[in-house]
Amino acid sequence: MTAQRERLDQLLTRIDDFIEREIAPLQAEHPEYFDYRREFARTDLDRGGAPKREWDELLVEMMRLADDAGLYRFALPQELGGSDGTNLEMAAIREHLANKPLGLHSDLQTESSCVGNFPIVLVLHALGTPEQKELIEPLIRHEVACAFGLTEPNHGSDATWLETSARRDGSDWVINGAKRFNTGMHVAKYDLVFARTGGDAGSPRGITAFLVPTGAPGFEVLYHHWTFNMPSDHSEVSLTDVRVPDDAIVGDEGTGLAAALIFVHENRIRQAASSLGAAQFCVDRSVEYARERIVFGKPLAVNQAIQWPLVELHTDCAMLRELIRETAEQMDEQGGPTVSDRISMCNFRANRLVCDAADRAIQVHGGIGYTRTMPFEHIYRHHRRYRITEGSEEMQIRNIARSLFGFGHRSPGQSG
Repeated sequence: MTAQRERLDQLLTRIDDFIEREIAPLQAEHPEYFDYRREFARTDLDRGGAPKREWDELLVEMMRLADDAGLYRFALPQELGGSDGTNLEMAAIREHLANKPLGLHSDLQTESSCVGNFPIVLVLHALGTPEQKELIEPLIRHEVACAFGLTEPNHGSDATWLETSARRDGSDWVINGAKRFNTGMHVAKYDLVFARTGGDAGSPRGITAFLVPTGAPGFEVLYHHWTFNMPSDHSEVSLTDVRVPDDAIVGDEGTGLAAALIFVHENRIRQAASSLGAAQFCVDRSVEYARERIVFGKPLAVNQAIQWPLVELHTDCAMLRELIRETAEQMDEQGGPTVSDRISMCNFRANRLVCDAADRAIQVHGGIGYTRTMPFEHIYRHHRRYRITEGSEEMQIRNIARSLFGFGHRSPGQSG
């Protein structure tokens, strides 16, 4: 066994021990968030479908316990209290956590986990001013929240065509525009807003990232979108003559999409690993059920109509696991942009696989699989959005085709 594999096995055991010791008892005090009531219990109908404050507070308590146990910051650099966790290790951890029953240890809908993911922290750590970096520790400790505003009503994966603009006015900038699916706005004190400050529409140059206080005049959260999987923290936001100082810029003027790429490259591979873990969970539970369920005097598992689809899904999981871990290792060695096409392969295949696996699990379990007694409907509804977010699967396939057919490298700011 290699030293790296031994370290990972020890870490996964440590995580499991922590979940059993600290998280399971806390979860047991709040069963309504995890049984058939889960979607309704988590959703605040009086606040436009946003997450209930009590649910948010429970997630924060889980993450604080994980931080106290020395697990939460594992992926962060040592100077931020982390362990310099690698992409390979995080891929294995994300798969491991998702390959469990629904629980407080890892809520994928809110991207909350006992081993944290910190894309905005990493953006500020890499590109922020000294003053902006003072937000890092409060962000990690959930004393303050920062949302991410890239997608717009008329622009999603075509981020270089965004219409939100900012113009100089003395020593300030004035921002006008709109954002859609502006994640985290129900609690955010700041929003990382991307706006065009120069260049032509469609150019990756000339887009600037601004750290905007959500309490600024002219900044308005219009509503939260009611989505396939509730509650929703995906907001519609308008910015009307929002004024921010020059030091609100994150990174350099005109190069803001560098911040977006830091965000999406880390998320895409870990998202893929989570989808793989959930897919394997669906397969394993279906096999277990088919072996126990007796129909016409025989175990359901003897039927080839049951065996063959699960065999194919299980095989796909095994092959995808190797691709994800090899790609994550290459990211550690070479950097994300150099293996962008492979990250896209992992992302679109894993996100499609988990939807197929959840659907098959419902079918194998029959009527009971369709109910909220089982977790498969929740898994499907959550992971279905992964086929759209962080660049749709069509954009991921386009990225692979660009590399495969030699159409040239993607420009640094092109989304997808």
